[in-house]
Amino acid sequence: MVPAADALLLLSFGGPERPEDVMPFLENVTRGKGVPRERLEAVAEHYLHFGGVSPINALNRDIIAAVEAELVTAGIELPVYFGNRNWNPMVEDTVARMAADGVGSALVFPTSAWGGYSGCLQYHEDIARARTAFGAGAPELVKLRQYFDHPLLIEAFADAIRAARERLPVDLRAGTRLVFTAHSIPVSADDAAGPPADGGRLYSRQVGDAARLCAAATGFTDYDLVWQSRSGPPHVPWLAPDIVDHLDVLATEDVAAVVVCPVGFVSDHLEVIWDLDNEAAEKAAELGMAFARAATPGTDRRFAKLVVELISEHLRDTRSRRLGDVPGYGCTRNGAACVVDCCAAPRRPIGGK
Repeated sequence: MVPAADALLLLSFGGPERPEDVMPFLENVTRGKGVPRERLEAVAEHYLHFGGVSPINALNRDIIAAVEAELVTAGIELPVYFGNRNWNPMVEDTVARMAADGVGSALVFPTSAWGGYSGCLQYHEDIARARTAFGAGAPELVKLRQYFDHPLLIEAFADAIRAARERLPVDLRAGTRLVFTAHSIPVSADDAAGPPADGGRLYSRQVGDAARLCAAATGFTDYDLVWQSRSGPPHVPWLAPDIVDHLDVLATEDVAAVVVCPVGFVSDHLEVIWDLDNEAAEKAAELGMAFARAATPGTDRRFAKLVVELISEHLRDTRSRRLGDVPGYGCTRNGAACVVDCCAAPRRPIGGK
């Protein structure tokens, strides 16, 4: 039997929208993780550089408006709600509002395409926490599947890569190096991601598969996958190399132009505009290297179409469209673990997108 749903919940990470929210937001993100105060103050400066406003909430509201329009086009009547893990609107408040509006069951679209703890399981924890906070009678919530290799996502990234290359000097385009980035996580967390029988490393393998698909779609045979936004202590190994360090390496190889594609992000999170548009772009300029950053797909109409396709998989039993070679998984109701236990929690939970 195809399940019914009364609503869609877009579930995201959250971000401050005024300067006085920055430190409380960062305290929410890092609660229980032993992050020193001086580290929070350093990260706070990144937000304050942009007036204390993260772009993520506004971008998510734009996504919601686009999804609402696509739902109308598809003939699917679902109100769309918005909740966050770390800042207003908090998911607990949103689930309470959904219940007050008479929503008995809803699908949940996470703004993360990936498996692993912070990419998947932590969203289940958000769902479970919100339902527990409400108590008896909380809406049933079904998290939509991982979508890292959905054709519409790959198409949107591919067009963004082509557009970025067109912004480079004409005489350097032929030799452009394509560099993909995604949010780094501890190596131990990546090793634990994925069913044991599948060999782990689900997150980095999915990111690598998405990069491969995007490169193939744009005709690049030479590309690199690197990482960004590391936040852990120096003695803990994280996925490497970092994008800024990698630009130094490319300079030794006489690479004159790069297109950087943040394949691990669906929208221009603060980490994208700080780590790439500021730090990486400044490093490239220092090295005399032409630099262009590909857009993220959240503002592309195809992204809203992707969301509606995932909804249709549940409501209309339509076929799942996937391009990749790496497994992707769907999940169960009400914040339970994925059916195949695809996303193990690390010993100390790691924040993510």
